[in-house]
Amino acid sequence: MHFITDSLLVGNSDDAHEPAPFVSGLLLVAGEYQVQPPPWVSYHAVPLKEFAAVDPLDLYHAIEWLERHVPSGRVMVCCRAGMGRSVSVAIAYLCCVEGMTYDDAVKLASARRPGAAPVPKLQETIRVVQRMRQEHKRSAESRDRPADPACGHL
Repeated sequence: MHFITDSLLVGNSDDAHEPAPFVSGLLLVAGEYQVQPPPWVSYHAVPLKEFAAVDPLDLYHAIEWLERHVPSGRVMVCCRAGMGRSVSVAIAYLCCVEGMTYDDAVKLASARRPGAAPVPKLQETIRVVQRMRQEHKRSAESRDRPADPACGHL
């Protein structure tokens, strides 16, 4: 298990099966594994294929889950080896939520997780997810905005 930030960790399948007591959330991104986390751990799975580009919608869902759980504890993202898919999701979180540049996020993840190997086309996928998140935010803001009586809406 490796700390990417104080509250975001990456780990392998062994770490997923037996998370450390200080881990409050577990995001499993290895489609080939299933785990039964301890009762104190919030758990979610977004199955990603090993050594393959990530579907933007899957990455979007993983980031959304992390965004809800990272602020309240230490969350670990796990895949088989803890070097590819988990690191890629951590990089995407840093870019999409923490506002880091892709290059800075890769440098941080690589420094904290030796052997880090982001999945193919990750930077392009992150750009797609960033656009999805912006569109979702704009859509939510327009729904929450009160109607303007001057425009004839009630």
